[in-house]
Amino acid sequence: MIKLQVIGNLGKDCVVNTVNGKTVINFSIAHTEKFRDAQGNQKDKTIWVECAYWTDRTAVAPYLTKGKTVYVEGQPEVRTYTTSDGRQGASLTLRVQTVQLIGGGKSEGGPQSGGGYSGGYNDESQSAPRRSNVPAASDITEPIDDLPF
Repeated sequence: MIKLQVIGNLGKDCVVNTVNGKTVINFSIAHTEKFRDAQGNQKDKTIWVECAYWTDRTAVAPYLTKGKTVYVEGQPEVRTYTTSDGRQGASLTLRVQTVQLIGGGKSEGGPQSGGGYSGGYNDESQSAPRRSNVPAASDITEPIDDLPF
């Protein structure tokens, strides 16, 4: 099995459809890489991934709106096609197995910005480090052999 992991921004609001009695959430993700060409000029390259999330769990759909940053993983497929002028084209599609919201997007609050969901990443991780109750390795005095399991 081949697994593809993508982090990017939604290009438009998702669309929920029913196909042969099964629910599918369709959305597209854009990932832009910045690089310098041989002459040293700054360039951008954007790759679009069309996603199909076959699930009965449609509660995530209101949060999949344009501009949101998401993490998805699943099985990739490359689809080839012929354009109206006869040229060959290809598109990358993903049959999504996991979707996770990881960014707040451009607006704040409410379901349109994902305000009700806390993903694996949030903007607070960019601020000052938090103190935790976990002791440092040098503070542990118990023998390592005495693990409780």
